[in-house]
Amino acid sequence: MRQFPVLVVAAAVATVATVSVIAVTAKHYLGSTAVETASSAKPELTTGSIDKRWPKPGVERQVAAAEPAPQVAAPEAAPTPPAPEKNLAAAKPTCNTPGAMGVSRTVQIDTTGGPGFGMSQYRDYDFLQPGEVVLTFDDGPWPVTTPQVLAALKAECLQATFFNIGEHAMWHPSVLKLVIAAGHTVGTHTWSHKNLAHLPFQQAKDEIEKGISAVTMMAGTPVAPFFRYPQLRQTPELKAYLAERNIAAFSIDIDSQDFKVKNPDQLVTSIMTQLKKKQKGIILMHDLHKWSAAAVPQLLVQLKANGYKVVHVRPKGTLTTLPEYDEMIAKLAQPVRSSNARDISAVVQTVD
Repeated sequence: MRQFPVLVVAAAVATVATVSVIAVTAKHYLGSTAVETASSAKPELTTGSIDKRWPKPGVERQVAAAEPAPQVAAPEAAPTPPAPEKNLAAAKPTCNTPGAMGVSRTVQIDTTGGPGFGMSQYRDYDFLQPGEVVLTFDDGPWPVTTPQVLAALKAECLQATFFNIGEHAMWHPSVLKLVIAAGHTVGTHTWSHKNLAHLPFQQAKDEIEKGISAVTMMAGTPVAPFFRYPQLRQTPELKAYLAERNIAAFSIDIDSQDFKVKNPDQLVTSIMTQLKKKQKGIILMHDLHKWSAAAVPQLLVQLKANGYKVVHVRPKGTLTTLPEYDEMIAKLAQPVRSSNARDISAVVQTVD
């Protein structure tokens, strides 16, 4: 009987420790800070397969129901069909590599009104056919790993979509230019990958727009009006803002979870297992992880062996930056310094 109090105390300590570990793990994964609380977080729009990872308050349906239906007058006569537009996505890249997968088809996205793609959160535009996948990579550009991903894609004559972080583009503009030169689609992924749902609207807007201006400036060319929320976290306000800016939001169908699965073989197995169940989808990976870059060649082998086809998504138009954010980013950019230095061979010579 004397052992009973000891057992009770030990069980209580174990329970507290377990709760603490879970809380710390959740805090790390969700990207929260010490000052964030559940009451301070904004309502988020999440559905589908990511429910297990993030809560689903069901805000989107409530907001949509509160908005009155638009009044559209019936036309008096049949409108004259518009002139055919030039299809920017008509031409697929030429592949001269025997046996390579190649892009199955290229689709053009009209981003007017901010449509959403990826069945985990958006159900309106299910454009993929069974057996089709879209390859997407977040968090670049990054030295070594992004070029490795590009090399693997080039070997199979494939095109992907890269959602780049503004700060990373500022740090590694030459890597970003490699992505552009290879003909891939470049979208944006905020300035510094903060959880936008935990920020006041203005700060979240700043994160979005600074990322757009930075990626555009470092790319040296307009980029796609494609955006992915960090951690897929969004709010009704942010969704409405993207719609106002005519920026498409991209969610996912297949989550590699390569933020925690750090073994290339396990990553490939996880992706292929999910694909076997869903038969198609937008695949999420990250091109700044070395294990993810190492997994891409084997993933492409498995996709080809199992008969999957890769679809390349491109925008109908390009994304216009906002001048105030361009000025903000220009001040952060490193100035180009002129130099009167002699050629290095004239200054430094090997003599022994």
